[in-house]
Parts: sequence; C-alpha cells; structure tokens
Amino acid sequence: MAIGLDVETPPEPENPEEYDYEKCPFYGDLSVRGQILEGQVVSTDMDKTVVVEREYDVAVPKYDRSMKRRSRIPAHVPGVLEPLSVGDTVKIAETRPLSKTKSHVVVEITEEATAVDVAELTGQAEPEPELSDEDLAAAADEGDE
Repeated sequence: MAIGLDVETPPEPENPEEYDYEKCPFYGDLSVRGQILEGQVVSTDMDKTVVVEREYDVAVPKYDRSMKRRSRIPAHVPGVLEPLSVGDTVKIAETRPLSKTKSHVVVEITEEATAVDVAELTGQAEPEPELSDEDLAAAADEGDE
C-alpha cells in the first residue's frame, strides 16, 4: 500500500546501484495517479515495456445491443516486477508520460499465464505433454498385441 493503491509491495531490487529508481512507483519517485486498468499482456518484445490489451463492451443504442472493443496500452515494467510473459493478467496505473507512447506502469501481476493461454495468444499449437519412457514402453506393448 506504499503507492496509494491496494497492491502488494514487491521485494527490494537485488542490485540497487544499477536499478532505475526514476521510473519505479514502489521504490522510486514515480507518482501514480488517474486510471487503474486491468488487462492481459499480449506483447513483451520491447525492453522494460509490455503491451496490455483490455476488452470492454460499448452500448450501441440504435440496435439496443452491446459491442466488444479492445484497446492496446503500452506500459512500463519496473525491474522489481520482471519478468512478465505473454498471457499474464496485470493491473496497470496511469502516471506522467514516460516516453512518447508510455503513460502507464504495471503495478501488480494478478494472474500468471498458463501454457494454454500462451498458445492461444501466440497462435502456436499447444505444447504436447512429454511422454516418459514408461508411457512409450506401454504404448509399444499395446501395439504388439
């Protein structure tokens, strides 16, 4: 609760001499204000930055229905919360502009991604479970019969 939000404070950075305190809301000077959003990490290609996608409903009064929309928000990842992976559900908070596109910072990892989530987001086939030698021997025995 050190930053004014109901989130758990992560452990201190391992090497304080090299840590970027300027862009850390937990141990640095970065103030958190404005919106607090929750979404899913869809890209971790950039250094210290993730792209968080959130899906929300918008009412369409003409048809008396709701429509789904998505927004992709680049967010800074403080060093104490690294590493993040695709598929993690995170909570991000608004801050001052950190760069041309970043005005949000990750403050909490609410849910870790599973292998199924990662496969779904990346478009790759789900990883097959590894078969042990016993399973392979049992399959060979069934084939002989």
